[in-house]
Amino acid sequence: MKKILLAEDDPFIVDIYTTKLKQAALEVEVVSEGDEVLEKVRQYKPDLLLLDIVLPTMNGWEILRAIRQSDDLKNLPVVILSNLYQKDEVEKGLKFGALKYLIKAHYTPSEVVEEVKKILASL
Repeated sequence: MKKILLAEDDPFIVDIYTTKLKQAALEVEVVSEGDEVLEKVRQYKPDLLLLDIVLPTMNGWEILRAIRQSDDLKNLPVVILSNLYQKDEVEKGLKFGALKYLIKAHYTPSEVVEEVKKILASL
């Protein structure tokens, strides 16, 4: 079973995405504090990180930068799942090494899960 780490601090969104990902036969762990993401990635060893940008204690940009600069994590597939939708934000996410930048308001949870499954299948 493929493992997904969801870095998200909104309990409502966590509930929806956890349910949808589990229905798609994916294992899911959640981390809600930005400064806990790197430690959780190392412990859980997910196949993919779904990363929100706006997180308490450490934002998604800092997390993504740290992942890409870390020898043991730099190859981790990261998909940004955020409501920040300005063109420069999306470009920044892809430039920093995210595989995809999904804007929450533009995708249903089911569509996000389909994108995740496509990415996992291509790895």
